[in-house]
Amino acid sequence: MDWNAFSLSIQLALGTIAVLLPLALCLGRWLANTSFKGRVWLEAAVVLPLVLPPTVMGYYLLTLLGTGAPLGSWLQNTLGLTFTFNFSGLLLASVLFNIPFMVQPIQRAFENIPYNLSEAAQVCGLSRWQTFTKVELPLVWPGLLSAVVLTFVHTLGEFGVVLMMGGNIPGETRTLAISIYDKVQGFDLQGAHVMSLFLLLVSMLAVAFTFMLGGRASRRRFQ
Repeated sequence: MDWNAFSLSIQLALGTIAVLLPLALCLGRWLANTSFKGRVWLEAAVVLPLVLPPTVMGYYLLTLLGTGAPLGSWLQNTLGLTFTFNFSGLLLASVLFNIPFMVQPIQRAFENIPYNLSEAAQVCGLSRWQTFTKVELPLVWPGLLSAVVLTFVHTLGEFGVVLMMGGNIPGETRTLAISIYDKVQGFDLQGAHVMSLFLLLVSMLAVAFTFMLGGRASRRRFQ
């Protein structure tokens, strides 16, 4: 096991969740409760990373944020920020590529809350914030937890966009998925097998866990 790559992957997954969860919570709730012209295009943009090849997103991020690009050059010269071949770039790419994995479960969870329940809570004297924290959040926690688990596991296994943005720098941008690729390239099939099996088991457990949460939520709705 490449423990340095494993540690970096864990840091990247936790960082992605920390950045994306509050944003996805706001966006998912808003999409669930708001109807507006052009909504289909926003929802399409949210889902796009699911069908877009990771290398395509990585390519466009490089062309926008690379030091030779106007925006990338301005960020570097004005703010001292660089997003290529470092952890910050990995984090940005991971956040963008994980948007559907975080937003979609949260949106569906909020959509399952009866609209009149929130209205009743406000009629009873609860503020919007109290309605959100005391009524809505306890009802959507399975969706929140599913979103966190899926995002965590997807980040551990992401390869294309991470390689495009960060390259393969040991201790800096080499994640577990890239390390597996290196092991195969170096004919260390045993090492690749160990890490691949680890990711396979973690992914299976995560998917089973999210299905279990969904099943429990469905049973409660029909009781």
